[in-house]
Amino acid sequence: MAQVLEFKLPDLGEGLTEAEIVRWLVQVGDVVAVDQPVVEVETAKAMVEVPCPYGGVVTARFGEEGTELPVGAPLLTVAVGASAAGGATDGEGLGERAAGGLGERDAEGSDVGSGNVLVGYGTGAPPARRRRVRPASETAPARAGASREAPAAQTAPSAPKSPVRPAEGHANGAAHHDGSRGDGPVPVISPLVRRLARENGLDLRELTGSGPDGLILRADVEYALRAAAAQGRTAQPTEPHARVSAVPAAATEPHAPGGTRVPLKGVRGAVADKLSRSRREIPDATCWVDADATELMRARTAMNAAGGPKISLLALLARICTAALARFPELNSTVDMDAREVVQLDHVHLGFAAQTERGLVVPVVRDAHARDAEGLTAEFARLTEAARAGTLTPAELTGGTFTLNNYGVFGVDGSTPIINHPEAAMLGVGRIVPKPWVHEGELAVRQVVQLSLTFDHRVCDGGTAGGFLRYVADCVEQPAVLLRTL
Repeated sequence: MAQVLEFKLPDLGEGLTEAEIVRWLVQVGDVVAVDQPVVEVETAKAMVEVPCPYGGVVTARFGEEGTELPVGAPLLTVAVGASAAGGATDGEGLGERAAGGLGERDAEGSDVGSGNVLVGYGTGAPPARRRRVRPASETAPARAGASREAPAAQTAPSAPKSPVRPAEGHANGAAHHDGSRGDGPVPVISPLVRRLARENGLDLRELTGSGPDGLILRADVEYALRAAAAQGRTAQPTEPHARVSAVPAAATEPHAPGGTRVPLKGVRGAVADKLSRSRREIPDATCWVDADATELMRARTAMNAAGGPKISLLALLARICTAALARFPELNSTVDMDAREVVQLDHVHLGFAAQTERGLVVPVVRDAHARDAEGLTAEFARLTEAARAGTLTPAELTGGTFTLNNYGVFGVDGSTPIINHPEAAMLGVGRIVPKPWVHEGELAVRQVVQLSLTFDHRVCDGGTAGGFLRYVADCVEQPAVLLRTL
């Protein structure tokens, strides 16, 4: 007998909490196979195709194209089983294998569902925090019935619920999701929500989430903080420096100042969160130097005149960066504050800032230290084109260890880059322009560029940062210096 199973928008990684439906790839009544892409969505990171972990017949879709859905919201329902599609599915075992749903476990605790999140970006077993144990008394029809009722709760999101701990045995979404709030996992996906609660001394176990299946959203935390401030209560800090911050009056006054409000969502919202976190957590410092890039430009011209693929200036700067990081590995690292350790990384995954119509993105060149100038040029071109087309995958936008930012393309000379958290440094490159310069004891017109390095002062001091930047400048001024590392 066929089972109707609900497939929810999965966790797309990197703290992403919502996605916009761009294009449905299946219609109601279509037969789908396990891991077949069913919808194309756009996140703050990229456009991705989402595969369905079930095989069967699509019985319903939730959300029109252009609709933004939170992680955990229903995407579609699929009838699985031998009779669901006249034998077109994988057979009787399919319904049994998929019955638990993505991100859940069966009664014996074994993983079920395909475990995939994105095409070509599988996750294996889903994260433990999103699993729950089905009670033995819960039957398959009851699950199917709950799935059919869930979409109705998503069509009209309500205001955040009162921040009151749910009573034992309460049959709302949060209680069903969590089992027991006393010892079970707290239904929170966003690390920003967890941090907001932690910094303000708020116990998330005392909240009832207004999201799907009791998911605690940022609005729920802010509502609880406003309620605490209005009642004159002060939450007990959970950390030595945690505190409850009062909500600004402008947030509660009905007559707030007018003007145009632009939502911080999509790429703009992701950039805002990333850079704000960098400024909060990283004690950064910046140093800079002017360099004579005349010889570097001549070397590039000679390379391109020799035939073969053209070499980009960005590729030459990247090659210089990887050589400098080999000499100063402290800047190719990350900080683990929980363990109070600086983790120096073995590989250089080089990010580079790319401005697109969707906003600023930072694609990552994997193993940049192992690529020559031609290989770097080709990879920069491929990733830049994918960035402009909006087809970068999450894997191509994450995992960077050092970032190169060529803001000279905007016609500016200098900047103080903000580190791309959790990296430890970023090199900024201004425009290369003719300027008066003392060369070999005489005043001459040379091609001059300003280089700036922003670094995490926890991983090194100014001597190391200055040594790195000076080496980069020396390679720019005398490209033959690179021959020492080839």
